Amino acid sequence: MTSPIKYGMFVMPYHYPDKPLSQCYDEDLEAAVLCDQLGFSEFWIGEHHTILRESIPLPEAFIARVLPATENIRLGAAPTCLNQHNPAAVATRLGFLDHLTKGRLNLCFGPGSTASDMELFGLDFKASSAMTREAIDMILTLWSTEPPYDIEGEFWHINMTEQFSEDIGFGYIHKPYQQPHPPISMPAMSRNSGSMKTAGKYGFQPFVAALVTANRIGALWDTYAEAAHEAGRTPDRADFKVCRAIFLADTTKEAQERARNNAMGENFDYIGRVLDRGLGRDIYKRDESMSDAEIDMDYFMKELIIAGDVDEVLRRLLEVMEETGPFGTLISMGYDWDDREAWIRSNELFARELMPALNKAVGAGSA
Repeated sequence: MTSPIKYGMFVMPYHYPDKPLSQCYDEDLEAAVLCDQLGFSEFWIGEHHTILRESIPLPEAFIARVLPATENIRLGAAPTCLNQHNPAAVATRLGFLDHLTKGRLNLCFGPGSTASDMELFGLDFKASSAMTREAIDMILTLWSTEPPYDIEGEFWHINMTEQFSEDIGFGYIHKPYQQPHPPISMPAMSRNSGSMKTAGKYGFQPFVAALVTANRIGALWDTYAEAAHEAGRTPDRADFKVCRAIFLADTTKEAQERARNNAMGENFDYIGRVLDRGLGRDIYKRDESMSDAEIDMDYFMKELIIAGDVDEVLRRLLEVMEETGPFGTLISMGYDWDDREAWIRSNELFARELMPALNKAVGAGSA
């Protein structure tokens, strides 16, 4: 019998811009508490600074708020946008947060890529990947070595030499609670992903976004595995995290009607309109030869949104796994609770019925 597929949730978070922010944050908190009660293994929160619909600029503060309201679920930012922060600040605040969580902290390292966030911080999009790799090296060095520090890179220079004093304890970076550090993952969306190459090299966990089709998820795993082998590592599919937009109801008709018209469907349409401003809808496409006009709600419902009753969603997930291969954690996307009771019901069906059925279907024990 294989190991059970674990399950988690990722909120960008996504809310309607006319909803009061405090209500949005309360919904996200309620979602995290519900996930903890339903046995979800992890809960992820996105970091955005300038988007009306995605409203948490400091996921670490949200995690600290969630901690006393939950008992077991692991929490993390997805990702910590490394190009937007000094690596020393990231190392100190995440090490601190790991102690507050008593080791319930997960990490996801990646670049922030929202155009308005990049402009706010005066960043060059073309430098994002290089900045992320440099920041990772600096953070890991700070967590694994002792002062004095003199770490010079292309984008940052971390220096702790003049004020370092062993006698009075100045110049030290506190190490994380989990040793050598909390589990680290990296996000992936683009073809031939640089993030997957970095993750494979360092032995981080691959974390694939819900915006890409199943065949591209399989290709992203191949990119990750190849980089891992080149670095002398053995890739483990138990580390593979796959995000999907999943909505469940008591009947498939109800679930599909709701998913087309609720915050889930609205989100895919919204991101499409964002992509129309410059990048185009390639990220969504199963086949690069497809036109942008083909990427509509019917396409989303066929390829990217999995909506139905438990049996239908199970069927769709097994189809997905034929292309992705096995993975260790299924991450369900969370959206605005525009119909609170329907979203709660969806999550209950997901945890109590779908995941046991999925694990049974793949010959695994219960999660």
